[in-house]
Amino acid sequence: MTSGGTGSGPSAIAAPLGAVAGMLSFGRRTFAATGRSIVTGRFPVAETVVQAWTAIKVCTLPALAVSVPFGIILALQVGVLSQEVGAVAFTGAGNTLAVVRQASPLITALMLAGVAGSAICADLGSRTIREEIDAMEVMGLPVIERLVVPRMVAIVVVAVLLNGVVMFFTIMTTLLISTVLQDLPPGAYLASVTTLAQLSDLWLSLTKAAIFAVICAVVASYKGLGARRGPTGVGEAVTSAVVTNFVLLFAANFLISQVHSTFSGGMIG
Repeated sequence: MTSGGTGSGPSAIAAPLGAVAGMLSFGRRTFAATGRSIVTGRFPVAETVVQAWTAIKVCTLPALAVSVPFGIILALQVGVLSQEVGAVAFTGAGNTLAVVRQASPLITALMLAGVAGSAICADLGSRTIREEIDAMEVMGLPVIERLVVPRMVAIVVVAVLLNGVVMFFTIMTTLLISTVLQDLPPGAYLASVTTLAQLSDLWLSLTKAAIFAVICAVVASYKGLGARRGPTGVGEAVTSAVVTNFVLLFAANFLISQVHSTFSGGMIG
């Protein structure tokens, strides 16, 4: 019993580390394949457009369905807190900065990971268990360049666009709740936003969305191409991809926010 417990310790640590190393290596090969396809003129534009349109169709409504109630909750909480500390004049800035810096890219990333990412993983996993991937490799076709690169580029484009849509609807929701339910003057609300918000906040939000999209696409593709054991393995790969994406996205958000705060010298982004 003692030897079994001792053996399970290192193996339990080695398995996650091996998975992380595998995803990092897969991400490096994906970036290399992206650059190679652009340089050689073999970039799959048509497939990228198809994947982008598919992601837009499946992600837009769920993202809006989350952004509106999130904006309501955020406006109520920030409004109550600002009244308690006597900073009602900065309610608009607090709501807007929270949406732009944190809420909007995170909502976008979670929707992409839960909807588009799971679809990518299921698609590539199904191709894997049907041995389509093996057939492509036998024929000498670059699997990553043909299948992974267009999906990653499409997800990045959709993430940036969807981030803007989510940002707009969430900010409008907080504005309506603050002015209608909490009787804040719209002029004072917007004035506080223009006083504290900067263009760099928007660039930070878009950068976060793009980075989150890359993580989502790489993890989903890696898990899908590694699916085994038939349909059951595909389901397990999808579950693993979604959970892994959620963990990595929150970790990446923390790191990006800390780096931005360190170099900008301002509040945590």
